[in-house]
Amino acid sequence: MPALAARQVQPHRLRRLTVEERPQGLTAEGLSLAYDGRRVVNALDVTIPAGRVTAVVGANACGKSTLLRGLSRLLTPQEGAVYLDGRLIHTMRGKELARRLGMLPQSPVAPDGITVLDLVKRGRSPHQSWWRQWSPDDEQAVHGALEATSLLEHAERSVDELSGGQRQRAWIAMALAQGTPVLLLDEPTNHLDLAHQIDILDLVVDLNRDQGRTVVLVLHDLNHACRYADHVIAMKDGRIVAQGVPAEVIDRDLIEEVFGLTCTVIEDPAGGGPHIIPFGRHHGGRTGQKPAATTV
Repeated sequence: MPALAARQVQPHRLRRLTVEERPQGLTAEGLSLAYDGRRVVNALDVTIPAGRVTAVVGANACGKSTLLRGLSRLLTPQEGAVYLDGRLIHTMRGKELARRLGMLPQSPVAPDGITVLDLVKRGRSPHQSWWRQWSPDDEQAVHGALEATSLLEHAERSVDELSGGQRQRAWIAMALAQGTPVLLLDEPTNHLDLAHQIDILDLVVDLNRDQGRTVVLVLHDLNHACRYADHVIAMKDGRIVAQGVPAEVIDRDLIEEVFGLTCTVIEDPAGGGPHIIPFGRHHGGRTGQKPAATTV
């Protein structure tokens, strides 16, 4: 694994980029976000790689979900700005932004009794207007979203009747029907068993590879992030500690810095990237003791 010094640390910007200089895709400059005046995310510069899967990782309450809320305009910046293809997202009309960027928050709640089909159809609302009602394009988008998430046979079922994994796929299908090139998913594997977690992550990769969508997701499982993401952003206390290709930034020093956890990092036998093996008080190596700093 590379040395800690190889990590990409947030630079101090001396000036704002011009529209021509800004990269296409989703970016943030000097982004600070707060709740009731209490700053949670502090002066971040972020470029989300277009056409890739990015995982945001970090300990609880480090600002991961808040960052996604800021990137999706659900939270107004205290300072700084967010750009989509060089344009300030806060100057874009709501429906225009919703046609280009989709956000699926944590644990969304469906209306009582709504069917899978009706839920997924709601993803087409940004494309509707008083002069443009339901069209063959909408029908095709909904059918494609149900097909991509393996929910065609469940289309007429109530969302309440679905398993946890099926319900999460239904929400992702709604986001897919929205037809946005950028998709933000806040903890899409939350409260799912291991098999359903893998099912959702496989679906995310399929969407990226088959449809070219840019996906940003918050994950708690570091090994899932390393295996499924092309790019990781590691956060601590509202700042970015490291970002880049998992194999280049995930090492034992980073894990200890971000999570306060001793570990060893080996090569993932399935994917070839980093695989983290944590040490606790009862599993600190073969002796059951916390490993020495020189070996962790």
